[in-house]
Amino acid sequence: MLPIDAADERAGRAPRRATLSDGRAILYFDDADRLPRPAPTDERGLSRPEMVAELRRDRLLDEWIIVATHRQDRTHLPAARDCPLCPTRTAGAATEVPADAYDVVVFENRFPSLPAAVPGEAPAGRAEVICYASDHDASFSTLPAERLDTIAAAWVHRSVELAAQAGVAYVLPFENRGEQIGVTLHHPHGQVYAYPFVPPRIGRMVSVADATDGCLGCAELERELAGERVVAAWPLAVAYVPEAARWPYEVHVVPRRHVASLADSTIDERAELVRLQADVLARLDRLFDRPAPYMAGWLQAPVTPMAGQWHLRLQVVSPQRDAAKLKFLAGSESLAGAFINDVRPEVAAARLRDAG
Repeated sequence: MLPIDAADERAGRAPRRATLSDGRAILYFDDADRLPRPAPTDERGLSRPEMVAELRRDRLLDEWIIVATHRQDRTHLPAARDCPLCPTRTAGAATEVPADAYDVVVFENRFPSLPAAVPGEAPAGRAEVICYASDHDASFSTLPAERLDTIAAAWVHRSVELAAQAGVAYVLPFENRGEQIGVTLHHPHGQVYAYPFVPPRIGRMVSVADATDGCLGCAELERELAGERVVAAWPLAVAYVPEAARWPYEVHVVPRRHVASLADSTIDERAELVRLQADVLARLDRLFDRPAPYMAGWLQAPVTPMAGQWHLRLQVVSPQRDAAKLKFLAGSESLAGAFINDVRPEVAAARLRDAG
């Protein structure tokens, strides 16, 4: 395993580390202009329950499925005053973040999907929560630039450190927003999953990349730049709607340079990538004149080196197909895996450009 300071070096900053009362790790990442502070102490006196998820193999598809029944008991849509992700002083009661305020904080999920194990084997993997701000009513797209940089540093730090853990095969930083897709907490936050296997969709992308000469991601970017589906083209990063978008509104944000992971990007590239991410999410909100539901995740190269070339990308998808209608994954999508898109990708790209 890499030493702790290896992740600090790749991220460009070191977090303040502490331990919650039940033994879970918590890390505080501060904005660049904030003076260092000691990590606060969790005085809740929690006991840590045994919550190890189970991995089961779907033999028909040769895929791993995670069974985590304890997640049935996780906190579900509490009132703002009872939010477990607000700082303790703001909430007026003990929460998951025992601090008066924070910039960005990462901690082990209290109701994790991971670690998981095949019965009889040691568990592997990890599920972490990353809170973007103390402000309960903030959102990724409204955060100041310096906070976006802090979030990017936290993603890099956790990606590097988690990838170095035994048994971890893939690290995915992602965010879900909106009750329409099953979000149970409204506080602005995302998650970082460290899987003990390469997830099926990522595995398929690896197989395609391994069978392709050169970088397929670079080729796709060049192709999209010559077409009509570009949403925004910045000096170091580009956002576009892919030709074969599965969702009504789907945007890929990619670096112009060939980069395999967030940790491989430069500080300038990361700064532009997260600002473009915020720009795309703000366009979605303006498109429907209200907060849009979405899923957004950074698809990085797997931990184990692959034969082909991987091009880092953020994938943003929204099931909102118009102001009053949602896209549901019904029979064709859920049973056969064949997506049917209700919005032509070229039209979606034009609407998102106009929402800029």
